[in-house]
Amino acid sequence: MLTLGIDTATKVCAVALCRDGQPLAAYEINMGMTHSEGLVPQLEQLFTRTGINKRDIELMSVSIGPGSFTGLRIGLATAEAIAYSLQIPLVGVDTLKALAYNIPVEGVLLAPILDAQKGNYYLALYEWKQGKLYEVESVKVVTGGELGNILLAYMKPVVVLGEYAKITDSLPAGVTCAPKTVSMPKALSVAMLGMEEHLGKENKKYFGLEPFYIRRSEAEELWEQRQKNLAKSDE
Repeated sequence: MLTLGIDTATKVCAVALCRDGQPLAAYEINMGMTHSEGLVPQLEQLFTRTGINKRDIELMSVSIGPGSFTGLRIGLATAEAIAYSLQIPLVGVDTLKALAYNIPVEGVLLAPILDAQKGNYYLALYEWKQGKLYEVESVKVVTGGELGNILLAYMKPVVVLGEYAKITDSLPAGVTCAPKTVSMPKALSVAMLGMEEHLGKENKKYFGLEPFYIRRSEAEELWEQRQKNLAKSDE
């Protein structure tokens, strides 16, 4: 199954193609370019360099969060447009699960994290068993101070990956930071994970996906606070 993967959940803009679980091509940019500027040109380059006709795509897989509010909307809107135009299934995969998919190693607890701003982090825990990735703890928002205690509670080797740069020095002994080459989002992982999750559900189209935000955007919080302030001023 020829699958196209898109990940725009973070500052990394990533697109990739795989066929039946075999990587074909990947294009990742982490240069601060906005996804609205970079995503479509990257897709065009992907098809041009591989010689693959986009009409041959059989499955569309997209990272749906948690992550950047704007980035997720851009990625999902693009993926929906492609899936609708080609009339192919669209699968949404959890961003943190796709991160854990980068490191298919058994015997360790994988702890993908993303910066949720204001000293908070999105965290989930995963573990590989017999070639399959399992969720140990679902996605939640934690503070940087809580993170170490949560990881220590499992009493086993832990590998942190994702946006861990700000907390590297505060991580407890026994917690290892993954190499940067496998630590950030990869569209190949999104494509391959999406294909795995699609198997057995070939009749579904999956349209109507919603980004997995967990928390409201800062703009929404500011708007709500303004409304409360206005209400108080009218009293």
